[in-house]
Amino acid sequence: MQLVLQLFSCRVTLETHHPVQSSGQKQSQQSSPDSSTPERGRGDVRQCIHVIREVGSAAHALQSQKQHKMAQFDKVSQKSKLHPKPEGLTLQYGTAGFRTHAKHLDHIMFRMGLLATLRSKKTKSTIGVMVTASHNPEEDNGVKLIDPMGEMVTAVWEGYATQLANAEQDSLLKELKDILEKEDIDVSEPASVYVGKDTRPSSASLSQAVLDGVSSLGGKTHDYGLVTTPQLHYMVCCCNTRGCYGSPTVEGYYQKLSQAFLQLTQNASNRTDDQKRLQVDGANGIGALKMREMEAFLRSELQVVLSNDGSSGKLNHMCGADYVKVQQKAPQGMNMGVGERCCSFDGDADRIVYYYTDSKGCFHLLDGDKIATLISTYLKELLTQAGLNLQIAVVQTAYANGSSTRYLEDVMKVVVCCTKTGVKHLHHAAQEYDIGVYFEANGHGTVLFSKAAQKQIQELVKDLNTNDERKQAVKLLESTINLINQTVGDAISDMLVIEAVLAIRGMSVQDWDAIYTDLPNRQLKVTVSDRRVIDTTDAERKAVTPEGLQDAIDSLVKKYKNARSFVRPSGTEDVVRVYAEADTQESADSLAHEVSLAVYRLAGGVGDEPKPLH
Repeated sequence: MQLVLQLFSCRVTLETHHPVQSSGQKQSQQSSPDSSTPERGRGDVRQCIHVIREVGSAAHALQSQKQHKMAQFDKVSQKSKLHPKPEGLTLQYGTAGFRTHAKHLDHIMFRMGLLATLRSKKTKSTIGVMVTASHNPEEDNGVKLIDPMGEMVTAVWEGYATQLANAEQDSLLKELKDILEKEDIDVSEPASVYVGKDTRPSSASLSQAVLDGVSSLGGKTHDYGLVTTPQLHYMVCCCNTRGCYGSPTVEGYYQKLSQAFLQLTQNASNRTDDQKRLQVDGANGIGALKMREMEAFLRSELQVVLSNDGSSGKLNHMCGADYVKVQQKAPQGMNMGVGERCCSFDGDADRIVYYYTDSKGCFHLLDGDKIATLISTYLKELLTQAGLNLQIAVVQTAYANGSSTRYLEDVMKVVVCCTKTGVKHLHHAAQEYDIGVYFEANGHGTVLFSKAAQKQIQELVKDLNTNDERKQAVKLLESTINLINQTVGDAISDMLVIEAVLAIRGMSVQDWDAIYTDLPNRQLKVTVSDRRVIDTTDAERKAVTPEGLQDAIDSLVKKYKNARSFVRPSGTEDVVRVYAEADTQESADSLAHEVSLAVYRLAGGVGDEPKPLH
């Protein structure tokens, strides 16, 4: 617009200094020439010529950009035919991205390559695309996008992902143009996309479809091949912070974490080989592969006995964190000794749970609640020793065991915040504090340190006037920050943090378990005709609809001691999830069954009525 105004001004200027004249006027001027033509007029003309050239260049650039866009769209159109969408297939991008049977995902992968390229052009940053279905069966696969700081993609772009994925073949370009216009994206901007995949048989071809999508819009890719999900989050963050967070290589990841772990364990005295020994269930997935690679960096300070390493078993089949958590028993393929410390990763190594068996053969699970309690109490003690006035909080969901909440609030005097289920909600809530610790009960979580908190800790490390006790505490805090992958839950990083804390505090897994005793609980699900009839509030702890359901739950809870129960709709299927806890397992089971019946009767249950568990 500015150039257009300048061009109009030039036209006026040119007509002023070079008006169109009649022959009589020319003769008159020749007989009495004006010898005082101002120099300023010639300058104006030169300026006008410059503006005209600028306008021409801009017009040429616009034309080139238009041609470039058309050429790219032609390429997208041609390549998309190699990744056709099955007619009528509809999928939703959720917290876990897209996830379904691998045979339905080729077109999704290509289109997520397109979307990641647009997101990169929009943010002028590197974006990540991870091909994985986490703890799902081996036959499934999935994909999720990673934003510039290693966080999950924003809600608006989740919507674009769904929109693009469900567009029929003949309307794909229209949907792409719609996103370009809404986000005001310059298609000529460069784009950079990092791609990673897990060990599923389908991951190789599906990640290639992602690469095809990126290249068809002119983006550049770095294919990391086989990596854990948290490792790719880490790489993206390292790249976009220009190395401030670390080196964006797998080796850089190993070096940063192992160095921090070794610095921390130097503060643990006289550890025996038995205390250094840890049984790890790799879920026959990518975590096992990467744990093998990392062992050398740990210099025998952690002696890992790896089972379910992928050499023979099937991914997530009767093993892995989700199996252990749900079944409340050890994975197949692991030979556990009495009292031996064990842990399980999930399929893409972003979850971890610990466990052991006692002398009576009883299985003890230490889930995300126990992990959050261990780490937050350790950090709070260090803050006190360092004399730092920083607020630490633990973020939980409604699924957190009531005993953990009471221990943190009543004994440790730690702030506890409850939020909706889903990692993105926990991550967002944790960002509100100086130090935010969040773990879902399933073992997915991490710790976030605000920039202000990190700055205070770093300044105190450098302060020459700090006494020895404060200096040691603050150095432990600094190493702990370096050991934690703040971008996302990371089984390997979390495992090393837990092992370091247990070593420094001289605790056994039994000591850790004894911090508090979990209330017995039970989770059930009820199939309904439409999960949307259930609406909740108070971080999903209260049902708003259907009418009468919450009153029914409240009445049932009053029948049992130390009891609570809530219901929430699934995010992916037409089922309602029921949670109940009470003072005994029998009471928790009975309460869960009675609440399930109330859901079935008031929320449109389908199939047979829920049966009692006993």
